[in-house]
Amino acid sequence: MSNRIALLDDITANRIAAGEVVERPASAVKELVENAIDAGATQILVQLEEGGKRLIEVADNGLGMDPEDAVLALQRHATSKIRTSDDLFAIRTLGFRGEALPSIASVCHLTLTTKSAGQSTGARISVHGGEIESVEEVGSRDGTVVAIEDLFFNTPARLKFLKSTATEVARAVEAVGQLAIAHPQISFRLRHGQQELFSTPGGGDPLGAMTAVWGRDVARKLIPIEHDTPGLCVSGFICTPETSRPGRSHELFFVNRRPIRSRLLGHALENAFRAFTPEGRYPIASVHIEMDPGMVDVNVHPTKTEVKFTRDGDVHHAVGEAIRGALMKYGIVPTMTTEWERGRGGESETQRRVGAALARPSAQTGLPGQDFDALARRAVEAFRPFDVQTGRQATDNDPFAWSSSQQPNIPASQSPNNPSTQLPDYPITQQPKPFSEQLRGFRVIGQAKKTYIIAITDDGLAVIDQHVAHERVLYERLTEKRAQMGAPAQRLTEPFTLALGAAEAGLLKQRLDDFAAAGWEIEPFGRESFLVRSVPSYASRHSHESLLRDMVDELAHQSVARRLIVQREHVTITNACKMAVKAGDPLTIEEMTGLLAQLADTENPYLCPHGRPIVVTIPFGDIDRKFKR
Repeated sequence: MSNRIALLDDITANRIAAGEVVERPASAVKELVENAIDAGATQILVQLEEGGKRLIEVADNGLGMDPEDAVLALQRHATSKIRTSDDLFAIRTLGFRGEALPSIASVCHLTLTTKSAGQSTGARISVHGGEIESVEEVGSRDGTVVAIEDLFFNTPARLKFLKSTATEVARAVEAVGQLAIAHPQISFRLRHGQQELFSTPGGGDPLGAMTAVWGRDVARKLIPIEHDTPGLCVSGFICTPETSRPGRSHELFFVNRRPIRSRLLGHALENAFRAFTPEGRYPIASVHIEMDPGMVDVNVHPTKTEVKFTRDGDVHHAVGEAIRGALMKYGIVPTMTTEWERGRGGESETQRRVGAALARPSAQTGLPGQDFDALARRAVEAFRPFDVQTGRQATDNDPFAWSSSQQPNIPASQSPNNPSTQLPDYPITQQPKPFSEQLRGFRVIGQAKKTYIIAITDDGLAVIDQHVAHERVLYERLTEKRAQMGAPAQRLTEPFTLALGAAEAGLLKQRLDDFAAAGWEIEPFGRESFLVRSVPSYASRHSHESLLRDMVDELAHQSVARRLIVQREHVTITNACKMAVKAGDPLTIEEMTGLLAQLADTENPYLCPHGRPIVVTIPFGDIDRKFKR
């Protein structure tokens, strides 16, 4: 035998797994906090030293474990969250692989102290580099405390690539902050050294959690979003468009309260905001999706931050509709401004705030790096959104002490239930005069580039894209007529034949009824040919054959490019788009005025069915500043 292939020992296998699960201290923090959430904790306290490189301690008041389960939890693939492979198709917990704890234990010195309710004593297990050194009986409170010391002590290559203390603290803040926003019913406290970086009230109010994590200024600009469809619910908050960031650090997405990264959802969010934020700026949003666990696969990546949806198109559409609906409800219309706040790219705002605080000279010595407590204190000042103590200061002997009732020892005057310390009700953006009324007051003065309608408003100038405005009008007419008796059609004296490719013909055969609802009378005429007898009356100025061909071609290729099943809604949108006036079509003042009057009668005069803005306003104030008035 050649013995070329050997079975890896458990410690080596765990260290390999740790390379996938634990990239940096923030990764370990995330895994431990998720375990605490799954254990039913209502209070979670995280203590860091040197950005987590020297110490990470996570304490919770969850269910705890008995000694036998605690030892077993340190074995690879041991978990309380699933039992059979069928459970993988209905994951309702944040963890389920049984890899995090043993993987972390293999690259640090780990101490696990735990006690379940009803037991007189708890257990303390010490692990060194993946090997259990001792199991002892100790007195402890209900719940679990996991302490990680000297992370990556036995993997120096991984330790070498860790960033500065400020960067690692910022990553931990982002990780815990996301979980705090996802679970506002849990009280979170995050400490670095002797200072508290942030704490959340844990009363179940999402605005309270976001205020603690993102600060008051952001909380004041939040707008609620909501969109319900069968089997899919989108909720959360977005910030008004003038509050943006130079990176995507504040684009948060949650599926069944699991923080995820998703290019699909990011595209839906940024596409809805495309007309409101300048190049290089990104929206602030917390988007929550609730759906049947069987419709989403979370078993894609060891970090569990990537998921796959069985209905990509529906999820993308629902998120976009939720955001556009919120913007429309609050009367937000794109405004052309002369200046935008610009920030440095390439690093998150959290990281910049911590880095700037830690970079300031020490208050005691005047020299950087001489007093770490002073540096940390300045870092805390960069994070703390308001100066309200949410718990007593920790002692050296018991940094996470609770009373026997499992509640933090908070003075009555500082209790979250005390009205004096309640988070304030932040005013949501005031709804202006209904936009439909504003539109009726527009006075058309001309057309630019045979594409844009120029009008004077009470507050400035308005630029209207004639194509997307007409597209909105036609879309709502087609939708309304379809719901009644079908869109008005014009009978052709001489029907024409349309020959298509295989993909286009297959699409049209499946959607003949939807085209009929839009005013097209089409019948099969051979294998890949069709006979067209009637066309929509709205399309009278266009070449009917090229118009229909373009629509079918776009729908067929859209379904391939976006992996969508083309639905009736897509057919209606495409019909409206292709039949609308185009950029370059000359219009008279009467035609432009009539188009704005029709737009004012629509339900959504802000955006076309594709989500593009219809009107951009230029306030007189901006024009005055340009002329230095």
